[in-house]
Amino acid sequence: MSFLQAIFIAILQGATELFPVSSLGHAVIVPALLGWVISPQDPTFLPFIVMLHFGTMFALLIFFWKDWYALGRGVLGKDGQAIREQSVYIVMLLVIATLPAILIGALLESFIRQLFSTPGMVSIFLILNGVMLFSTEKLRNRSTPESSNSIADLTPKDALIIGCFQCLAFFPGLSRSGATMVGGVMRRLSYENSARFSFLLALPVIFAATIHQTWKIYHHNIAIENMGTIFIATIVGGLTALISTGILMKYFRNHETMALTPFSFYCIALGCISLIVSIF
Repeated sequence: MSFLQAIFIAILQGATELFPVSSLGHAVIVPALLGWVISPQDPTFLPFIVMLHFGTMFALLIFFWKDWYALGRGVLGKDGQAIREQSVYIVMLLVIATLPAILIGALLESFIRQLFSTPGMVSIFLILNGVMLFSTEKLRNRSTPESSNSIADLTPKDALIIGCFQCLAFFPGLSRSGATMVGGVMRRLSYENSARFSFLLALPVIFAATIHQTWKIYHHNIAIENMGTIFIATIVGGLTALISTGILMKYFRNHETMALTPFSFYCIALGCISLIVSIF
């Protein structure tokens, strides 16, 4: 992977990580469409992508620092007993929603990604991601609108279900943010609150994945010049993710109906194009 290719993928990852369109799917499909010889099976590929996620984690910390600061103050009892109980409850919800990804990821992540990381399979899962987003919109519109719940209104069962939805992202082409947002919407959160919970939930998951993959980076003795490329790409990806987060939160704040539909059409179209190219 050349320096320019790494920077391109960093921008691509930062722009798509938080959009419900699967950043990992794009990292596999787009290079293939451009004719780049970048193998997802290369032992340095996944650590490279995870380090880009590390940049995304810092972008989320910066964008949502007020949320984390308020949670921290609340847990420490700085704002009264009522706020403390609510803050502890929200932290508990985040822990519950994180557990499925940690448990299932430890057991099946490598197997799933080795089996399904070819451009053709990723294209199919990207199409399924679009179908999932579109179907959620249809189901939501047919049901009685009750999507004004706050994150604190979620039950532990709701958090567990959202966490299970998050595990769909182990299949390259299925979006983590998209799956968790679908789970949130299905549990009667608004689009904005679903996105907020999804992005808050991304921090512990990305952190755990980064720690896990750091050993691979060391173990495979990546050349020092490649480490420099990875470092620069991480910064570029983080800045791109920061901008993307701001755009997305504003978008979901202003679109409470059919907000996922444009992303669903995009995923289906890109998946179909990539699938045709991979076949022929």
